[in-house]
Amino acid sequence: MLFQGSIAPSHRALVPFVSVENMLALVHRHGIALCLSELTDYVEADFRRWELFDKTPRLASHSSIGVIELMPTSDGTDYAFKFVNGHPSNTKRGLQTVTAFGVLASVETGYPQLFSEMTLLTALRTAATSALATRTLARAGADTAAIVGNGAQSEFQILALASVCGIKSFRLHDIDPQATRRCMANLEDMGLSLTPCASAEEAVEGAQVVTTCTADKRYQTILTDNLIGAGMHVNAIGGDCPGKTELHRDILLRSDIFTEYTPQTRIEGDIQQLDEDHPVTEIWQVLSGAAKGRTDDRQITVFDGVGFAVEDFSALRWLRDRVGDHNVAEPLDLIADPDDPRDLFGMLKRYAGRA
Repeated sequence: MLFQGSIAPSHRALVPFVSVENMLALVHRHGIALCLSELTDYVEADFRRWELFDKTPRLASHSSIGVIELMPTSDGTDYAFKFVNGHPSNTKRGLQTVTAFGVLASVETGYPQLFSEMTLLTALRTAATSALATRTLARAGADTAAIVGNGAQSEFQILALASVCGIKSFRLHDIDPQATRRCMANLEDMGLSLTPCASAEEAVEGAQVVTTCTADKRYQTILTDNLIGAGMHVNAIGGDCPGKTELHRDILLRSDIFTEYTPQTRIEGDIQQLDEDHPVTEIWQVLSGAAKGRTDDRQITVFDGVGFAVEDFSALRWLRDRVGDHNVAEPLDLIADPDDPRDLFGMLKRYAGRA
């Protein structure tokens, strides 16, 4: 059974559930380019009203093999959270490195309005956020991007840069050549120029935009200082936990750095390599006009993106708006809803009688 035309009325206490199958159908019917473009606009709209949101670094439970996190936020009307893990060794077991699910709820009642898979949705919103940063910070006329790290996120990143920023030429590198071949095969016949490269140095040659999206949870130098020239924009999006970096510290020292929520990025992003008082700018400040972004064509800009709860809020808000358009949600009997709200036990007793 699917919801017809819109979200089910709250008095039914049935929660719209978007399964993986539902999400695949939505992206297929709506078109991935349009999904990414719309998501970018939703993220931008929420960043422009940043000061309305509750903000806290994600709540993380770390282990020697990975991390499990909760990412909550609210704008005072809606509340959202995401459950997400990061386990790089999962691929050796044939499992995903990252999985997620999330909930959007009403602040007024506390009732969930939407329950959804967020493994696919997170990939879409992460790519949309990179595209937003690129649209905001890259120099005008950028037409070539390097994608260093061709894992599960790479195709989404490429399609977002193409649909949002008009970039059509991509230079790809991964330490696993098979990952690059898979990425190129997945994107064939999409009107893009895709060039496999044997090294990160070869990949960044001629690129005005560089995106690093690697998964290894260690201090890494994916890009060395000599690879980043004047005028380049870098999306460093692989950082998502303490002790994981992608950029050489010297790149950061000669760049203007932009973050989502700086207290979280100082824990998890590339700027964990820098002093606590090193100046950075939150990207919402640029979008709202409170701070400057790119000021000249020779400036190096770095978006140190670690993912923040407001982006998940935006993604769930977008999904709520799209569910009715494409009839892609199932009613989930998630909330106990007795006839008398004070008689929850009576609901249990009546069921026993029927059974």
